[in-house]
Amino acid sequence: MPLRMSTLFVRTLRDDPADAELPSHRLLVRAGYIRRAAPGIYSWLPLGYRVLRNIERVVRTEMDAIGAQEVHFPALLPREPYEASNRWTEYGDGIFRLKDRKDGDYLLGPTHEEMFTLLVKDLYSSYKDLPLSIYQIQTKYRDEARPRAGLLRGREFVMKDSYSFDVTDEAFLVSYQAHRDAYVRIFDRLGLRYVIVAAMSGAMGGSASEEFLAIADNGEDTYVRSPGGYAANVEAVRTPVPDPVPYDDAPAAHAEHTPDTPTIATLVDHLNEAFPRTDRPWRSADTLKNVLVVLRHPDGTTEPVAIGLPGDRDVDLKRLSAQVEPAEVEPFTDDDFTRHPDLAKGYIGPGVLGEKNTSGIRYLLDPRVVDGTRWVTGADVTGSHVIDLVAGRDFSGDGTIEAAEIRAGDPAPDGSGPLELARGIEMGHIFQLGRRFAEALSLQVLDENGRLVTVTMGSYGVGVSRAVAAIVENSHDEAGIIWPREVAPADVHLVVTGKDPVKDPEIFAESERITAELEACGVSVLLDDRVKVSPGVKFTDAELIGVPTIVVVGRGLTDGVVEVKDRRSGDRIQVSVANVVTHLVEVVGAAQQGDP
Repeated sequence: MPLRMSTLFVRTLRDDPADAELPSHRLLVRAGYIRRAAPGIYSWLPLGYRVLRNIERVVRTEMDAIGAQEVHFPALLPREPYEASNRWTEYGDGIFRLKDRKDGDYLLGPTHEEMFTLLVKDLYSSYKDLPLSIYQIQTKYRDEARPRAGLLRGREFVMKDSYSFDVTDEAFLVSYQAHRDAYVRIFDRLGLRYVIVAAMSGAMGGSASEEFLAIADNGEDTYVRSPGGYAANVEAVRTPVPDPVPYDDAPAAHAEHTPDTPTIATLVDHLNEAFPRTDRPWRSADTLKNVLVVLRHPDGTTEPVAIGLPGDRDVDLKRLSAQVEPAEVEPFTDDDFTRHPDLAKGYIGPGVLGEKNTSGIRYLLDPRVVDGTRWVTGADVTGSHVIDLVAGRDFSGDGTIEAAEIRAGDPAPDGSGPLELARGIEMGHIFQLGRRFAEALSLQVLDENGRLVTVTMGSYGVGVSRAVAAIVENSHDEAGIIWPREVAPADVHLVVTGKDPVKDPEIFAESERITAELEACGVSVLLDDRVKVSPGVKFTDAELIGVPTIVVVGRGLTDGVVEVKDRRSGDRIQVSVANVVTHLVEVVGAAQQGDP
């Protein structure tokens, strides 16, 4: 049955919603695909739900093709499995917790590693049962602190999560590659422009992970790539560590009066005026800044941390957050300075943070701060800095941390050339979980020698509802959405230009005939048969809604033709009424086969 605009539960809007910043958010609301129910929570209208189900169909097809089997878990989950994996605590405020009438603890599932693991443990006990891959497509819940961007960052979302179970690490790599290949096919079919990058595993754990990022200028993830093929989420980039520098002939460190220099810029200006170098001017990179933050751990405890990094770099909070998960990063406040009176605000140096560590604050250094490097840094006295402070001789840290910003032109970690930065939307994430969850929940099977071995697992996620928004970010213009045919709510949007079937009986009758014949041929139609609605409004709605092929039935009937428009290219052709059904069936069929 065709969708009829005259009865379809939809209301298109001329104006953007007030809270929408990204094109996908604006257009999905304006075109009548979704409606906001609460911050980060959306209702799906008929057109939007069709697109969502089409994406689910693509995902299911490719998962089934690799032999994965679909299951379905509850969204309301008990506390105990997450307590066993320690994620009840690690998730912190990121999950929705609730109690039942008997005071039992539950959560709304943010992800289901524990439940999958326990299900397999319950049913399987032998190597003969493995390998196994199972998956579900289900609604997930996370208590986002700042839900935004419509479907891209919500509190409720639809996700496909699958899990592989293998007896050996070697067998696991086969399962991992099968899922990776399936993801390539999924995102190709969804029409996304995407990259595959190395990523951080975060709270999931495991030895390695990769992200599939839809390329988008508005994406919230920054990634890097090099001419030689290196690609990684910026959070996963590892700084090439310089070789140590000999410092036997380095001058002794000396403190100097540097009044009114609480910032790197003011310090460099003062150094060049008061202590000019003979070889070149002082630069920000010659200074060592010490940035203070507070880590809030999932159990509620807090820990102050200092980060020492070159003065020409800023701390990237996303990179820092990825290194310290599951702890959360908070600013170091005036109250924190009051609790640490030995810290001279604006003039903090390694003296109170390094070996002497009179502050009790953990001191972590950027990997570039290697032994023998010489720095200008705070002297721990207001108005003073130390010059020629040598790492390894005069100070050291408690460890290193990858927290400094990554810049275009930085060297790739694998030596494959200078990095360039781009932005994307995370669409899929695949993890080499290893045995973390299997060990926590005692998932073991008997191997072929009769010995108990711990199962090796992989975890693989696709943001199904997020894909709806990512596709729009990739595929729209000023007029509206441009859906790839694979996921569009219909194959053809047929516009009836007549306003009244009594006054324009031929136009309405011919539109009904074409629609019926297309549907009989398996071509889905969205028929705009609204009466007393102007052709201009119908054309505007057709462009906004974004079905791949728009057919206009109107004045051309007097010449025996209708207009067929390609929504993506904008090309328009006149097709005879007698041949239009055959033509459209060929257009849809060619697109489904991947022909241009």
